[in-house]
Order: sequence, then C-alpha cells, then structure tokens
Amino acid sequence: MNKDQIKGKAKDIGGKIQEGVGKAVGSSEQQAKGLNKQVEGKVQEKVGDAKDIVGKGNR
Repeated sequence: MNKDQIKGKAKDIGGKIQEGVGKAVGSSEQQAKGLNKQVEGKVQEKVGDAKDIVGKGNR
C-alpha cells in the first residue's frame, strides 16, 4: 500500500463515522460532509491504486 491508498482509506472511514454521527444527531449537513469525505477518500484510494499499477509496470 502506498500513502495515497492509506490516506484515502482513512478519509473514507472518517467520512462514514461523520455520516453516522450526523444521522444520530439529525444533522443533514454532517451527513453530507461525511458522504463527501467518503467520495474524496475513494478517489484518493483509486489514485493510489493507479500509482501502484504504474510503479509495478516501470520495474
């Protein structure tokens, strides 16, 4: 795993937590922020995946 994959996974997990807290307290704003964070995390993970593929191809 590279740093983008790790950071992306952390954002995704953090976003899930934030979304859950938003649901628990009835805050649609926090739910939306959590979902946004999850999307950012998934994108960052995919960037890391791509870097891994490119890196392995250059060896």
